[in-house]
Amino acid sequence: MATVFSASELQDETNIYDEDKTAKLAGYYTGILTTLGEDVEREGLVKTPVRVAKAMQFLLKGYNDSPEEILRSAMFREEYQQMVVVKDIEVYSMCEHHILPFFGKAHVGYIPRHYITGLSKLPRVVDAFARRLQVQERLTTQIKQCIQETLNPLGVAVVIEARHMCMQMRGIQKQNAVTTTSDFTGAFLNNQATREEFFNIIGRRMH
Repeated sequence: MATVFSASELQDETNIYDEDKTAKLAGYYTGILTTLGEDVEREGLVKTPVRVAKAMQFLLKGYNDSPEEILRSAMFREEYQQMVVVKDIEVYSMCEHHILPFFGKAHVGYIPRHYITGLSKLPRVVDAFARRLQVQERLTTQIKQCIQETLNPLGVAVVIEARHMCMQMRGIQKQNAVTTTSDFTGAFLNNQATREEFFNIIGRRMH
């Protein structure tokens, strides 16, 4: 039996959610909760399907973003050719294997060739790729490729350190495991001294 939600339940004050998508997702989550043995009519769960439907749209809103356009929206010609680094960028993403969160920090650096971008755009690019179903390895490479292909700098460096709930809540259940991924282009890839400078800036040691 299909569950019907009122328009007021499907909307909120920000109007950022698609009503049809919210209704469809809420119906699916009603079925999931019922299949798991829950009573979706009890007080604590009555609005849970709609809440989860909205939460998933927010957590995966990166599908609606263009990371390349984010960079191009604040792209300036500048003959600066020293390292630019934004470190400790908060990362929140969803593992595509179990749809559980992984979270941590990203450190992003590049050496401009002719163009720089607004400093806030690098965290926005990270967020645009992170707010999708992901694996950390792909996320690292996507950020690197986007910056390299859009700004055409002399090099790009990306390091992500994250904890995965699929490892902590289930499976091997290792609470202190941190996964580190890295990817480099240009000067960061070919010059060890440049790469080492980047690691020194972000406060990490090369292994």
